Amino acid sequence: MKKMLKDLSWLHDFHIAHRGLHSKDGLIPENSKSAFDLALKAGYAIECDVNVLKDGTAVVFHDHTLKRLSDDHRLLSEVNWSDVENIHLGKTTEKIVRFDSFLKDVNGQTPLLIELKPHGNTKLLCQSVMMSLKDYQGQFAIFSFHPKVVYYLKKHHPEVIRGQIAESFRQDTRMPKMVKWMMKKMIFNVITKPDFISYGIKDLPNKQLDRLKQKGLTIISYAAQSQAQLDFVKSHYHNVVFEYFTPTKKG
Repeated sequence: MKKMLKDLSWLHDFHIAHRGLHSKDGLIPENSKSAFDLALKAGYAIECDVNVLKDGTAVVFHDHTLKRLSDDHRLLSEVNWSDVENIHLGKTTEKIVRFDSFLKDVNGQTPLLIELKPHGNTKLLCQSVMMSLKDYQGQFAIFSFHPKVVYYLKKHHPEVIRGQIAESFRQDTRMPKMVKWMMKKMIFNVITKPDFISYGIKDLPNKQLDRLKQKGLTIISYAAQSQAQLDFVKSHYHNVVFEYFTPTKKG
């Protein structure tokens, strides 16, 4: 079978705003319309997180519960869109963004790096997201920590740019050691065949990524919080998602 050619050049060339241009003080919340609008205005690509609700609605939201950003303790997998559409993010008037509304607002103006957060029904999440993206005309890539997401894309949507997220998981005390080792080493890549890797900035550089880069795989990282960190990553690999500062150099 002829290998499908995919254009990953924007993953190398664009500065990518982590969860939009949100602010450290929370006045511009992560994954909010304001954060995305600011990133668009600045000409950055946008990284965002997508979850799915009980009713199948895809929302741009990082956590598996509402607690951190709203003081509501419910799980996203327990609520429908009608339950959360009027919830405010932090102490702002911003509200949770539906993924389809987000796509409509961006409308192909900048590339999107979409992280899928499979906190519950992985298949429902993937299906909901791909349904929203069915007629989307802009550039995008999808990545996830969970190899099941990457494999789903390989099997059902091989034309989509797909990526594996990983790190050392040193601070994760709940993850079994064997699972941690498998995720850190990305042993599922042999099955999922990701087009790119996004690896935690605290674990860079490392020899495994060096070898993958030499083989032609795109390597990016997360999340630089200063120009020095951004320059450090780009001196070794292709790009890094950034937050809390304004890059002084072109991507």
